[in-house]
Amino acid sequence: MNHDWTAMYAMHDALRRELEQLAKLTARTDDDPRRLLASAVGWELFKKALHIHHTAEDQALWPPLRETLAARPDDLALLDAMEAEHATIDPLIDAIDHGSEPLGDLVESLRTNLTAHLRHEEDEAIPLMDATITAEQLQNFGGLHAAGIGPDAPRIFPWLLDGAPGETVTTMLAPLPEPVRAAFETDWRPAYTTLTRWPTT
Repeated sequence: MNHDWTAMYAMHDALRRELEQLAKLTARTDDDPRRLLASAVGWELFKKALHIHHTAEDQALWPPLRETLAARPDDLALLDAMEAEHATIDPLIDAIDHGSEPLGDLVESLRTNLTAHLRHEEDEAIPLMDATITAEQLQNFGGLHAAGIGPDAPRIFPWLLDGAPGETVTTMLAPLPEPVRAAFETDWRPAYTTLTRWPTT
């Protein structure tokens, strides 16, 4: 590969992990899942991270790729598919939060659509981006992503790396200033471990 996509895969893995927790909560019969979901820290972090991730892609990845691939209709069709798949997600999240449809059906639709999108992106879009995007464009994407996280970094970063392989954690921490790496180890991750992300029985 021309570029390091560790951060992209780490985000995808974190989203998949939380989709499984969301499905488990939805399947509970001992309480009202919708009521539990409304106050679940895991759901809040999932929505925030997903919004940041997709916004950064929509603003910093797809537009420059469209310019580069303007004469390649098949590749443009793939970018159209990426944007169309993004557009299916927000309405599902809104319906989970505010709709009247059965929660289990909505969550299953979210899981199916988002999982399929992540797989599609990994199988086709990332190889295309790896072959065509410039280092400067990828850096711009990373900067926009970081700006979206902003003051939520103490919660989002340990959430992102929860359960990640040691190599991934090392790679993700390496470019950060030493005080930030120290804060991650001494403050952010310990505080995150005390969170109850999803209600337990």
